[in-house]
Amino acid sequence: MRGFLMQGFELGFKGAHRMASSSQALSASLRTRTPPIPFSSRSSSSWFPVTNRFFRGSALLFSTHASSSSISVIGANNLEKFSCLKTKVSTSENMATEKKVQVFDSEEALSVSLAKYTADLSEKFTKQKGSFTVVVSGGSLIKSLRKLVEAPYVDSIDWSKWHMFWVDERVVPKDHPDSNYLLAFDGFLSKVPIPPGNIYAINDALSAEAAADDYETCVKHLVHNGIISTSEASGIPKFDLMLLGMGPDGHVASLFPGHPLLQEKNKWVAFIKESPKPPPERITFTFPVINSSANIVLVVAGAGKAHPVHVALGDGQDPDLLPVQMVSPEGELTWFLDKDAASKL
Repeated sequence: MRGFLMQGFELGFKGAHRMASSSQALSASLRTRTPPIPFSSRSSSSWFPVTNRFFRGSALLFSTHASSSSISVIGANNLEKFSCLKTKVSTSENMATEKKVQVFDSEEALSVSLAKYTADLSEKFTKQKGSFTVVVSGGSLIKSLRKLVEAPYVDSIDWSKWHMFWVDERVVPKDHPDSNYLLAFDGFLSKVPIPPGNIYAINDALSAEAAADDYETCVKHLVHNGIISTSEASGIPKFDLMLLGMGPDGHVASLFPGHPLLQEKNKWVAFIKESPKPPPERITFTFPVINSSANIVLVVAGAGKAHPVHVALGDGQDPDLLPVQMVSPEGELTWFLDKDAASKL
């Protein structure tokens, strides 16, 4: 069996981190040697509750159901604009996904509400099963998590129970500017006390194919140990929370429009060597894993992403099925949009 990876921080200089990989790690209880992670300055922040019954602040909140094509507006400043909004709901076989959509006046307000939403789920799953498994993407998503590293959340969240994964990663060194790990470390991980042994990055010393196999082996080991839950329906890993961004072309993770990996049914983690977006070599969770999640949040901001939002949630047209339309979890799907991303709805 290929050596399964363990995450290790080496803080000798910024971003220069390497992961050890060893066959003995399968019985090593996921521990690493690391100095303490430094904390950033902390400042207070306000918050918005997430609810399916009302809204506060500047957020618009409406929900959709797989069995219906309508979006009912729960609360909105511009009620007339959204009262007739329709959506095309894509569902996977035997799945009935509830979609909730929140629209905020600004990315700042979005980030405030996203922090409260994440903190509430952290408390829920920590109490229920003693751990909280979180999957993040790269891009602007990490910036939108910034309120979690401020008061009250940086002090109130039980970070020792967090286990953090990446939905996709570029096969580059961890100190490379294209590394999703480096982006997360600089913007989030270096500012919260998640145990280093609970942070699962790829082995950047391997090829794309080997790194994908190794990451899948890691996930299987954590399923075996009970850290990651599994779907009762499929036996596929069921992460507690998956935080996804979306590209202007409607891609999620490293699953791009028209790519054969959109149809991958067997692998949990796949590799790609010809990504249409650089860098070309990546690994990614596949849709069976993504859609097994208990909770998925799609965080989308900016006018440049208004078209795929319109296609996924409104009556926009696109010649191809967009990957974001294939996001249909067993659990709950929530969209966090700023007003620019929602401008065509």
